[in-house]
Order: sequence, then C-alpha cells, then structure tokens
Amino acid sequence: MATLCPQCGALIEETASACPDCGSCKETGWSERAQYDSLGTDYDEEEFDYEKFVEEEFGAPKPAARFDLSRRGWIAIGLIFLFLSLLLANWFF
Repeated sequence: MATLCPQCGALIEETASACPDCGSCKETGWSERAQYDSLGTDYDEEEFDYEKFVEEEFGAPKPAARFDLSRRGWIAIGLIFLFLSLLLANWFF
C-alpha cells in the first residue's frame, strides 16, 4: 500500500527507504520527531550570512562593465561620420 510523503506529497511505496521525488526518509522527514539537527548540517537561521553564501557559491561579484570602445568600434564610428559628411556635402553642393 502506498502512502503520501509528508514533505512533497508524492506517492511512496511501503518498502521504499526514501521518497523518490524529494529524497526525504524516515529520519529526515517521515517521522514526527524528525529534525534538521539529524541531517548533520550546521545551520542556524539567525547567523546565516546571505552575502557570504553567494560569494562562496558564485565567487566575488564582478564589477559592472564600463563603456569601452575597441579599435573596431572607433573605426566604425569614423566610417559612419565620413559617410554622413559625404552625404551632407553632396546634398548642399
């Protein structure tokens, strides 16, 4: 007979040792006396530093990119300026 997982609501077979969807087991979520202390994690909600966690997981934040034209960009701007100058010169003369 299948039961429902108290954590995620998935169907669990009687012989299952863990939930096939969320992975909780009798020690971590099926029993009423289960606590996160038995998971072996050192988690204290009051001392959690989100900024430190993000830095450890993803590295230091990268500085915002500044506008920097490459050599190709300056050449393109020069060609556009030259084209517009010639266009305006032909229009007036």
